[in-house]
Amino acid sequence: MSVSMRPSVGTSDSRLPVIVVTGMAFEARIARGDDSERVEVVYAARADLLERALNAAVARGAAGIVSFGTAGGLAPDLEPGALIVADAVYGPFGRIDTDRQWTERIVAAVTAERLAGRLRRGAMAAVAAPLITAEDKRALHESTGALAVDMESHIAGASAAAHGVPFAVCRAVVDPAWRTLPPAATAGLRDDGTTALGPILRELLRQPSQLGALLRLAADARAARATLVELRRALGKGGALRI
Repeated sequence: MSVSMRPSVGTSDSRLPVIVVTGMAFEARIARGDDSERVEVVYAARADLLERALNAAVARGAAGIVSFGTAGGLAPDLEPGALIVADAVYGPFGRIDTDRQWTERIVAAVTAERLAGRLRRGAMAAVAAPLITAEDKRALHESTGALAVDMESHIAGASAAAHGVPFAVCRAVVDPAWRTLPPAATAGLRDDGTTALGPILRELLRQPSQLGALLRLAADARAARATLVELRRALGKGGALRI
């Protein structure tokens, strides 16, 4: 199934906000930015909570919907901090195309800043549960050709298609394709997208050998976060969140 996005940029109501969809609280803080762009941010780690928040936001009116945040790397040449601007999303709802005009405006805003060297264009994959192992990432890359994977883009894209507003995706790679995540990495993630320290510490006490992998993941996360901060600044400066 392929979902075509209509209307495109230029036909949307510019008085309405762009809805930014992400999964985690720290991504939402970055997405809000510190400028006067008209954005509304919705986030949650659990799919039904995210859908509920997104439906409520769209009911208030939306000029477009953008999936923003981190992603797991699938292409083996992508380092942590790489930036993906997607042309399509392959996920539980089939293929969902992003809006071509809006995507080009995002790319223009990014390439005007220092992010051009980190930018990759291509497909994203979306899944309903975290992709943990390097083997699973390799299999998904081989079956879809997607550069990276997240758990929110299919939800954002389906909502955009259902409501006839433009859809875009910009995501920063956090865990590269060759990295298998330790159990502690996902132990503290709450349904609302915040993180609890206690479960992570308990998991480390249970299996202290995870510490090295967790520290490597923390370094990867810093690279992804830096990209997201620069991305959000570039989108605001380039006017790419005004439709």
